[in-house]
Amino acid sequence: MSALFLAVDGGNSKTDVILGTADGDVLGFVRGPTSSPHDIGLAGTVGVLDQLITAVRAHAGLPAGTPIDLAAVYLAGADLPIEVRRLYEAIDARAWTSRTIVDNDCFALLRAGASLPDAIAVVCGAGNNCVGRTADGRTARFVALGPLSGDWGGGHDLAEHALRLAARGEDGRGDPTALSAAVAGHFGLATVQDVSIALHLGELGHVRIRELTPLLFDVAAAGDRVAGALVGRQADEILAQHRVAATRLGLIDARHCLVLGGGVLRARHPQLHDRVVRGAHAQAPLVEVSVLETPPAVGAALLALDALGTAGDAQARLRAALAAPVTV
Repeated sequence: MSALFLAVDGGNSKTDVILGTADGDVLGFVRGPTSSPHDIGLAGTVGVLDQLITAVRAHAGLPAGTPIDLAAVYLAGADLPIEVRRLYEAIDARAWTSRTIVDNDCFALLRAGASLPDAIAVVCGAGNNCVGRTADGRTARFVALGPLSGDWGGGHDLAEHALRLAARGEDGRGDPTALSAAVAGHFGLATVQDVSIALHLGELGHVRIRELTPLLFDVAAAGDRVAGALVGRQADEILAQHRVAATRLGLIDARHCLVLGGGVLRARHPQLHDRVVRGAHAQAPLVEVSVLETPPAVGAALLALDALGTAGDAQARLRAALAAPVTV
C-alpha cells in the first residue's frame, strides 16, 4: 500500500477527518464536533481528534497497528505561532502518525479553492479571517483574536449589530429601520424592547441572536438603508483584509485569486457579494474572485498530498473521490 495520511479540517462547528493514500484514494471519512482549542481547550482538542481518528481507522477497516505516514491538521484557533506550536506538540506527542503538520484551518480552505499559485482567502462565517500565500511559499495572516486584535465582522457580529440597530431604531436613539419590526416579528414579540428583555431574563437563549444574520440580509435586500449600511460595513472589512494581505505579499498589481469562504460569503447575498467583487477588482485589477464550493476538508487532504510529494493525477483522483461523500 502507498503512504497513508490523515487530513483534518477542524472548524468552530464541526471537524472532518479523512484517511487516504498518496495515490489519491479515500479510505475513510468521519465528521465530529468542534475541535477548536478556543472553544474546548487544548486537552479537549486532542480528545476530539483522538476519537475521530479512532473512528476513521475503523471506518476504513485499517488493521490495528498499521502505521500512518502523515497527519495534516488544520484547526480554527491555531492563530498565533505559540498556539500552532502547542497544538503541534500535543498532537505529535500522541504519535498517531510518523509526521505531523499543524496550521490554521483557513489554509485548508485556501488550498481547496485556489485556482492560482498566488492566492488569498477571506473567510466570513461565524467570524472573519484572512490568509494568503504565494507560489514561493510566503504567507500573510492576521492575529485573528477578535476585538482584542481589531477584528470585526462575521455572522455573529452582524446579528448582534442588527439587534442593536433594531433597538435603537425603535426607541429613537438611532435612525428608523425596518429591522425593528423584522426582529420583533422574528421572535413573535410586539417590540424589540420585549426581545431585549426576554434575552436578558433568559426567556430567549442568547444563541438565538445568531438567527438574525439572514434576516439582516433580507431587510437590506428590501432596500432598508440602515440594514444596507451594516452589510456595506461587512463588505468594506472583507475588502480591507484582501487589500492588506495582497499588499504584504506584493500581489496588488499581480494576477492572483481571491477565494471567498464561510457561510456568509457562500450565500452570495447580492448586497455583499457584488460589492466585494467590484471592490476587489478596483483595488487589485488582476484579481480573480471565486466563491468556495469545495469543502475545506478537501483542501486539508490536498495539503497532505502536497507534503507527500504526490503528482497532479493523485490530487485529481482525491477531489473526485471526495466530491460525493463530503457535504457542507
